[in-house]
Amino acid sequence: MNDVYTGSILSALSTGLGAVPILFLKNTLTHKWRDILLAFSAGIMMTASMVSLIPEALKIGGMLPVVAGLLLGVLILTILEKQIPHIDLEHSRSGIQFDEKALLIIAAITLHNLPEGLSVGVSYAADASDTGNLIAFAIGFQNAPEGFLVALFLISQNIGRMKAFLIATATGAVEIVTSMLGYYLTNYVNTLVPYGLSFAAGAMLFIIYKELIPESHGDGNERTATYAFITGIVMMLMLIEAF
Repeated sequence: MNDVYTGSILSALSTGLGAVPILFLKNTLTHKWRDILLAFSAGIMMTASMVSLIPEALKIGGMLPVVAGLLLGVLILTILEKQIPHIDLEHSRSGIQFDEKALLIIAAITLHNLPEGLSVGVSYAADASDTGNLIAFAIGFQNAPEGFLVALFLISQNIGRMKAFLIATATGAVEIVTSMLGYYLTNYVNTLVPYGLSFAAGAMLFIIYKELIPESHGDGNERTATYAFITGIVMMLMLIEAF
C-alpha cells in the first residue's frame, strides 16, 4: 500500500521537478531541444505501454479485456479532448487572448495527465509487484520534460517564473488523485485489472500518437526527434530488463 502512495506522489511531482530549471534559466530552449524532449518522452511511454501494460493485461485476462480496454481508453480520450480544445505548446498561432489561452493550455495539460495517473494506480493493483514501480518511473520520467515545457510556455505568455513553476507542478499533481482512484477501483474488483491496464495503455498510446509525436515533428527536426524517440525506447527497455 505504501508503494502506491510513494510511486504516485513521486511520478506526479516529477512534473514540478522538471519545471525547476525555469526558475534559473535566462534563455529558453530551442525548438530542436523541445522536440527532442517530446520525442524522448514518447519513446518512454510507448515502451511502457507495449512492453509492460499490454503484456501484463494479456497475461491476467486474455485478449478480450485487452481489446476492450484499449478501445475504451482511446474513446474516452477522444471524447475528453473534444471537450477541452487542445492548443499546441509551440506551434499555436491563434488569436486567443492571453488569459484564455493560458487557461486552455493548463486545462489541456491537466486533462492529458489524468490517464497517466490512472495507469500508475492500475499498475500497482496488478499482481506483478514490479509493474507499478516500472510504470510510475516511466510516467515520472516523461513528466519531467513535460513540466519544463509547460512552464516555458507560460513564461512566454508573460506569467512570472514562480507562478509558472507552481502551475506546472499543479497540472502534474492531479495524477495523484486518478492514481488512487485507479488503484482502489481495480484492487477491490480484481476482474477490472486487465481492463484497467489496457485502458491506461490505450490512453497513453493516444497521447503519444496524437500529441507528442506530431509536436516533435513540427519544426523541421523530424530526424533528430526520431533518434530521440528510439533512444527513449532503448532506455526504457534497459530499465525493464533491470527490473
